[in-house]
Amino acid sequence: MSTPVQPDSPHPSGVEPTNSGAGDYPMPSSQPMLMRGVRWGIIATVAAMIVFAVIGFLVSDSRGLLGGLIGAAIGGAMLLATVGSIAFGNRFVRHPMYLQVFMGIVLGTWVLKLVGFVVAALLLRDQPWLDPKILFISLVATILVSIIIDVVIVAKARVPYDTELP
Repeated sequence: MSTPVQPDSPHPSGVEPTNSGAGDYPMPSSQPMLMRGVRWGIIATVAAMIVFAVIGFLVSDSRGLLGGLIGAAIGGAMLLATVGSIAFGNRFVRHPMYLQVFMGIVLGTWVLKLVGFVVAALLLRDQPWLDPKILFISLVATILVSIIIDVVIVAKARVPYDTELP
């Protein structure tokens, strides 16, 4: 049985030293891409809330305004929760159980998103003060915009990678 060969680089694969955040530890090279996703997600959420509030108000007065605001806010919160949990999980890169901590944070956030969505859907389903059609349309449109943002950011990212060849 042979002993594993140690890599020449002092940094783990896919991790470059940066001084992002509090402390001096290496952050994964994808961290700037994730922070760009958070920034564009906030911009898209605020824009969607404004657009769908106006559209909702024009379609069904205050009921539509509230439906547009709430739908866009829920869609934006889902985007920001996912990207934010990944960016936050990267802060534990030096922890000996990094992968377990990272996956616990990300998967825990997904479970909380699912539970939150179901609770919100049950609480908002028959409310007389909001237009459910505008709520649904703004929610779906905001989620589609967030998917488009994710695709564009990942497609334009220049994340270094290396592979180990046999």
